[in-house]
Amino acid sequence: MARLVLDNVDKVYDNGFWAVKDLSLDVEDGEFLVLVGPSGCGKTTALRMVAGLEDITDGTVSIGGKVVNDIGPRDRNIAMVFQSYALYPHMTVDENIGFGLALRHEPKATIKEKVARAAGILDLTSMLGRKPKQLSGGQRQRVAMGRAIVRDAELFLMDEPLSNLDAKLRVQMRAEIAGLQRQLGTTTLYVTHDQVEAMTMGHRVAVLRLGELQQVAAPQDLYDNPANVFVAGFIGTPPMTLFHAGLTLDGDQARLRVGPQELTLPRSVVEARSDLAARNGSEVIVGVRAEDIHYEPHDGREPLAAHVVLAEELGSSVHVTFSLPGTPVDESRLGSGLPVDTEELHRLGDTTDIRGTAVFPPRLRFAGLDPVTIHIDMERLHFFDVETGVAIR
Repeated sequence: MARLVLDNVDKVYDNGFWAVKDLSLDVEDGEFLVLVGPSGCGKTTALRMVAGLEDITDGTVSIGGKVVNDIGPRDRNIAMVFQSYALYPHMTVDENIGFGLALRHEPKATIKEKVARAAGILDLTSMLGRKPKQLSGGQRQRVAMGRAIVRDAELFLMDEPLSNLDAKLRVQMRAEIAGLQRQLGTTTLYVTHDQVEAMTMGHRVAVLRLGELQQVAAPQDLYDNPANVFVAGFIGTPPMTLFHAGLTLDGDQARLRVGPQELTLPRSVVEARSDLAARNGSEVIVGVRAEDIHYEPHDGREPLAAHVVLAEELGSSVHVTFSLPGTPVDESRLGSGLPVDTEELHRLGDTTDIRGTAVFPPRLRFAGLDPVTIHIDMERLHFFDVETGVAIR
């Protein structure tokens, strides 16, 4: 087993594209850490630098306390599982799993023993004589996992291994991979663009955007306490509803103006965030999770008039996409250093709709453009700086 450390790692390509910027990560011995982010954010490039498949422009990568920047992939004692299964079609499952060991000229008895052990762990024993074309997608992915297991590697690197599977099989394989990692205790770096995978599999999750690390935390902490607007909007299904609001504090009263409507904000919410009071009389970004937007009124819930855009009946709940007058968040401006024109925001608020999603109880019926009153749990709001997008604590 081994601890993986990335220390201020950069990757700049010859054309000047900066794929990874000052990335620092510490993956503990035996930990399952997930790198997640949208396509093109640099997560696969970071994984390939750990594997030795990409040169490192600056910084260091250490495995088991040893800097490996100048060590080739074969000598890093790692095992990789790719998006494509990369199985040899003319070989049996037995031969595919043991192929890497055969290349290293390990004794046949040792190969047989290791393959049998891996097949037992992955429930492949009865399939060892089959060819890949005789296997399902999930079985092929287990064969690819078996090939990694027999390496007895210090570190597993997994690059979107489930993206070629159908939805039902992905759920099954998520559980199998997470269980396998717990059983083996091998340090694992797992790359995915699917935040559901990240939340359900990782001990911790690292969120990347445009090559830069946004936040590293346990899945629930990431969900409950996002560091900025990007993490808030990326993590969670349905995504968090984000919008601009004007904050006014007047004695014991605290109010949020959302377009033409106003919400009463409990003073306790302001007092719990020491930096929020400093925004009195200015714009803030407000975020609210779908499960904190309710259909029924209740103490502590503030009403907003909205219209239904789409209602999706999922059996156990109804996901309602709604719109209401106000100013949505322009994520491209956040952290850009561009000045925020408050008057422009107010003008936008007169003509632009906020869109969000609420999770309502089952068997409620809505049609498009129906008026609906949503009720916001004011104690569960998130607040972010209007210029940087950083969370207001």
